[in-house]
Amino acid sequence: MAADMTLIDHPDNPIPAGGACGFLKTGDGAQLRYAHWPSSHGGRRGTVTILQGRAEFIEKYFEVIEDLRRRGFAVIAFDWRGQGGSDRPLRNRRRGHVRSMRQYQEDLRTILRKVSLAEYPGPHFALAHSTGCAVLLAEAPRLRTTLDRAVLCAPLVGLFDAPWKERSAFRLARLMTLCGLGGLFVPGGNSETILPFAGNRQTSDERRFARANAVLEAGADLGLGSATAGWLNALAQAMLSFRSRDYGPSVSLPCLMITAGADRIVSTRAAEELASRMKSVGYLEIAGSAHEILMERDVFRDQFFTAFDAFIPGQVEAPALLEEPARM
Repeated sequence: MAADMTLIDHPDNPIPAGGACGFLKTGDGAQLRYAHWPSSHGGRRGTVTILQGRAEFIEKYFEVIEDLRRRGFAVIAFDWRGQGGSDRPLRNRRRGHVRSMRQYQEDLRTILRKVSLAEYPGPHFALAHSTGCAVLLAEAPRLRTTLDRAVLCAPLVGLFDAPWKERSAFRLARLMTLCGLGGLFVPGGNSETILPFAGNRQTSDERRFARANAVLEAGADLGLGSATAGWLNALAQAMLSFRSRDYGPSVSLPCLMITAGADRIVSTRAAEELASRMKSVGYLEIAGSAHEILMERDVFRDQFFTAFDAFIPGQVEAPALLEEPARM
């Protein structure tokens, strides 16, 4: 993707006003696209950094960004390496790839240090979805001095409820990676980026689903196909680490885990089991919601934000921004 790419503006998905968009490099040289906005509310309640899911992009969260800004929060959003407008490591740019969870953790540390903490006042919160939750959980033992609280939406901590099915997927991904095939699609994967609403596993909201597709049609370089075996192997190692006995007690960051009762992409049961072992985590399941709760119908989104509002407190008054962002 061209280094000068900015945010895609679409009539059905306009760019929130008053923000700034740019690129920065991580310590290991990956270029990340990011954007940030001040609160649109009179009083500042803190800052929320959004940790998107796999194959997502900043533009997909414009509605969520406005929801947060109206609540008095400054918002930071960014694309993980390998997707959206950030660097992609493979020649076939449609293959969703990362070599290890440590690369995602480096992305998170870079954004928090160079954007969230540098540009906006606390308290600092994270809103993570799916793969973003896995990254946050992997980094959580070291985040207590950086973040005040985090909300985990449909977290990727398990793929299948059936243990044998998950073990088979993890072993195959591991074998392919060890054989030098980690850059290939997982078996059955492909490079399709725009899918029909019928039969989709993301959301039951046709309007929001169509809106995301419209953005992909306007900015084709944002699209991403299936994951690679290497990506699955990297995430599998993280998911397995969450199941160790000493993982839960090592996390002191207060979190609220919100799962989707009708999730067909990640295992809600695995998330519930993990939450039961973590003293600092609250748990809520939204019955009937598909995986992308934040892109779901209002009946589900409203439940999410009711829980979010109850869990994420913020100071009524906060210091002025350290640096006023350039206007879009």
